[in-house]
Amino acid sequence: MKIEDWRIEELTGYKPISTFYTDFSIADKFGLNAIEKTFEQVFREWKFDYHYITELAMVLNWKIWRWYEVNDEYAKLYNKLWHQLDEWCIENFKDEALEYYYKTTD
Repeated sequence: MKIEDWRIEELTGYKPISTFYTDFSIADKFGLNAIEKTFEQVFREWKFDYHYITELAMVLNWKIWRWYEVNDEYAKLYNKLWHQLDEWCIENFKDEALEYYYKTTD
């Protein structure tokens, strides 16, 4: 099974701190339910670490664009998950965490 690489560091200079992109790329091979389960697990395990949750938001955003015009169901699911996470971050992050989120995802 070939798993695509996240080329974000090469393209933007941001150095990933997690395996989230790979985790979701594996889930992509197994369908919508696997994507949702991966999101639920990652969010549950990392929701109190704003660095990791910020990276999760970045991964979801990249996945929206990865599947845009290729697989509408995947793109819509990733978009839904990104909006859900973005709302959560805005409601729950404060001070340094919120500043980091905005600065990093800008």
